[in-house]
Amino acid sequence: MSSVSASSSARRPPRRAASVASYDESLVDAELESYLGNERSRRIKRLRRLSADERQRETETEALIALSLGFPIDELLPAERPLLPPFVAAAPNDYIVVRNHILASWRADPRVPLPRARVQETVAATYDHLVAVAHGYLAREGHINFGVSAAFPAAPPPDAPQRPAASVLVVGAGLAGLAAARQLLRFGLRVLVLEGRARPGGRVYTSRLGEDQAAVELGGSVITGIHANPLGVLARQLGIPLHKVRDRCPLYHHDGQAVDTKLDRSMDLVFNKLLEHATRLREYLKASAEKISLGEGIERLRRLYKVATSDEEREVLDWHLANLEFSNAGCLSDLSLAHWDQDDQYEMGGDHCFLAGGNSRLVHALCDGVPVLYEKTVKQIEHGEDGVSITVEGDQVFKADMALCTVPLGVLKSRSIMFEPELPERKLEAIQRLGFGLLNKVAMVFPHVFWDEEIDTFGCVNKERSKRGEFFLFYSYHTVSGGPVLIALVAGEAALEFEKVDPAVALHRVLGILKGIYGPKGVTVPDPIQSCCTSWGSDPLCAGSYSHIRVGSSGADYDILAESVNDQLFFAGEATNRAYPATMHGALLSGLREASKILCASENRVNSDYKKYALQKSIRPVDGVLDDLFMEPDLECGRFSFVFSFITPEEQQAPGLVRITLEKHLFPPSKKRKVKGKKNDQEPAAEKIDQQVFHLYATVSQEQATELMASEDDKSRIAFLCKDLGAKLMGYDSTCNVVSSLISGILRARKARKRLEGSKNFKLPL
Repeated sequence: MSSVSASSSARRPPRRAASVASYDESLVDAELESYLGNERSRRIKRLRRLSADERQRETETEALIALSLGFPIDELLPAERPLLPPFVAAAPNDYIVVRNHILASWRADPRVPLPRARVQETVAATYDHLVAVAHGYLAREGHINFGVSAAFPAAPPPDAPQRPAASVLVVGAGLAGLAAARQLLRFGLRVLVLEGRARPGGRVYTSRLGEDQAAVELGGSVITGIHANPLGVLARQLGIPLHKVRDRCPLYHHDGQAVDTKLDRSMDLVFNKLLEHATRLREYLKASAEKISLGEGIERLRRLYKVATSDEEREVLDWHLANLEFSNAGCLSDLSLAHWDQDDQYEMGGDHCFLAGGNSRLVHALCDGVPVLYEKTVKQIEHGEDGVSITVEGDQVFKADMALCTVPLGVLKSRSIMFEPELPERKLEAIQRLGFGLLNKVAMVFPHVFWDEEIDTFGCVNKERSKRGEFFLFYSYHTVSGGPVLIALVAGEAALEFEKVDPAVALHRVLGILKGIYGPKGVTVPDPIQSCCTSWGSDPLCAGSYSHIRVGSSGADYDILAESVNDQLFFAGEATNRAYPATMHGALLSGLREASKILCASENRVNSDYKKYALQKSIRPVDGVLDDLFMEPDLECGRFSFVFSFITPEEQQAPGLVRITLEKHLFPPSKKRKVKGKKNDQEPAAEKIDQQVFHLYATVSQEQATELMASEDDKSRIAFLCKDLGAKLMGYDSTCNVVSSLISGILRARKARKRLEGSKNFKLPL
């Protein structure tokens, strides 16, 4: 069990800011709503009467919102430049203003989609071409119109263009895998997720403990920085309240005595000064800093400046160093002095928050509508000209056009998954260079809250340096979990040793610390109703908690891990996100990033397939294609036959075709209602009467086909099809001309389904 971004804050958490009891993420956008307005018409009227100064202020505000989302205020992202005509890219100010306006408009209310037409109503018509480019880019990249509300189902929007869709296998149902799968389904691709566990979420795991089934975060727990955080967007869409992690964090000695306030503040200052000097040290050492650990650098500086020399001072400083190891899931002796904090510049601002009821609420919302197969531990991934083939335990094989691998870095390091052919040497080296550390927890549900209810964290210093991370920090979840929950954290070297200790012994130690703190205050510490100890390092499905930059590595290795292989094998997860590693939102954002890349690759693949199909058409007339499709219909009922473009039957909205077989009135009804053979085939005269039939076609979804089949007879079905569903009946030639792309999509889907068949291969139930 691991903890993607379980930290109470970023690298150096402030502990003494003003305390705030609760936090509502919707308040973040209060200023946006004040100038955007709640209704579309108000926005239009307001734009028309804005003065030049007001427009300038509005533009500046939207630029700041874009900046908080990772966009530069006055320049293009590298991915945007190729989308623009050269003359626009050379002077992109107008485009940037439009782009920022779209970002701010959607963030004002992310509960509903922001269509391009609505943006155009708020922007002068002369900029429609810029709106089209910016809106298309932002939607594809997952910056707008993503999420889990009812307005964002895991299916293409009703007005989405029909197109042949590639099939994608996603390995892992963590935040990265689920975000990617959900986005790909909205793009219209065929997706199946393979998950080794019996549950979704991966390293984000909310357990239920105690009689009241309190929500206990055994993995990723804190939303770190609510401003612009996509997890905050999901919480708003679901209407889930957030609780700000309050800053006050008192420290205690093992005997229950509070750490002297003056000493605490002094060592806090020393800690931050040491980090500042460490930054100057690496600048002075330049390339030589690449070989030095952060721990070594800090210790040299401590001795140089002769700080934290007494035992008591050293214990308090060690507490801060343990907190730093917790934030990085790694020992300071492993962290790179040169690059350990390379992602600080991207940190999301705002408060750090707990999610009421647990992060599993986000996980389950992401799962809704996404096909996931559980307990499918992947052993091998083959990739080549014929697509990808994934083998799971039990020698079951799954095949598709492309695959997205979202397994933790620890799994890649363990080499428990074989890649055939082997991954590029460049990627293998990055996997080995990056660090993957450990954080463990002891979660306890008590009969009642015996600690201070006005705090969310408190700490305990340790006399032994090697054990400075053992139960050094306690989280109180009583405000959001539905029960009196305390969680003790174990970081650094102590986290490694923790997994060798019997859970009963570990619990006894934790209770000893709590009794030492609260006993002298006259508070009785009860036995917990239920407890749980994590062991993420021993879990073969993660082999650790989250990534960090080890000595010899750099932020560039995160980018290398994110590189795809031949536009066929893709990678996502927190360890592929250079800007937001070791965080839950970093994992989710990496999934949205890869969904965009996979969509682009699938479109290139479709274009290639269209060329191949065009060559076939010159040899074989188009009028044979529909006959071939309906030789093996997916569904039949009376005169109605159906073929669909689904890969898994769960895709109820997958478009398809219905064929209605009718007899010409000049001839008596035929006993044979299926016509086999081509129109130009020569038949014996005695059988000509059976060929005097004709077919009508219409487009329907699988869900609509099910409704049609529920009708009493063919006459009722035709009435329901035309009147209730509003379908337009077409002849043979019109069908081939009007829905040629759908026909191609059905052909591709049928080909993909055949790949999944076989004695060892996964076969879709029908």
